[in-house]
Amino acid sequence: MAKHTARKRFGQNFLTDSSVIDSIVRAIAPTQTDHLFEIGPGLGALTIPILERIDHLNVIEIDRDLAARLSHRFKPQQLTLIEQDALSVDFSSLAKDLGHSVRIVGNLPYNISSPMLFACAAHADHIVDQYFMLQREVVDRIVAAPDTTHYSRLSVMLQYRYAVEKLFDVSPEAFDPPPRVVSSVVRMVPLPQSRPRAKNDQIFAEVVQKAFAQRRKMLRGALGAWAKKMPWQTVGVEPTWRAEQVSVEGFIKMADALSEASSQTELMTG
Repeated sequence: MAKHTARKRFGQNFLTDSSVIDSIVRAIAPTQTDHLFEIGPGLGALTIPILERIDHLNVIEIDRDLAARLSHRFKPQQLTLIEQDALSVDFSSLAKDLGHSVRIVGNLPYNISSPMLFACAAHADHIVDQYFMLQREVVDRIVAAPDTTHYSRLSVMLQYRYAVEKLFDVSPEAFDPPPRVVSSVVRMVPLPQSRPRAKNDQIFAEVVQKAFAQRRKMLRGALGAWAKKMPWQTVGVEPTWRAEQVSVEGFIKMADALSEASSQTELMTG
């Protein structure tokens, strides 16, 4: 088949470095009976070595030309091809149909990385683990600790739901065409049902969003009318702190205090 030209609208940068590919596959450690989904298989850099280790692989590809290449190269017994935007895939339904939680891997286009992370988080109860190649800055934000430069809303929302670990960096030269940024690989394992959890997930998300929307402001200013409802001493957070100083546990306590102080309707309009 003719050589495929990377398409900017799909954010395509194809992984070509065999040592990086090998490192990623070793980190994933696929087993024969895994229910594994690969997002954006592209030219098959990860697809091929993963298929050497498992019975069957599911891939999600939005580019029709690449999907045609994959269907031509692999038999249906090896590969289930889902021609769809990964952002619209319902992993919970797929897991229920399979009767088993799923594993997800992918070299994500930078332009959908954050939306894809939040989309997966919505299905985390049906996911075993996730391995993603992302822009290094995004991974640094995912794993950042409180009171550090990269700590952000993304850090809090994902650490609320996952145990996260940055595995290694990948230089631009490992791709064709090379991106303008360094990439990193991250492991994300959903936390169990017994994890620390807010009484109301929506209020938790709203508190985090408000706090980081004006991150230069102290919390007493960033939270607006909610600050007056907050029992600061009880939750162990200072009103003069900024959002990046509050741990995930701190945000949970803040959200729970607000849940108890007012009805959800009052909070959402506060």
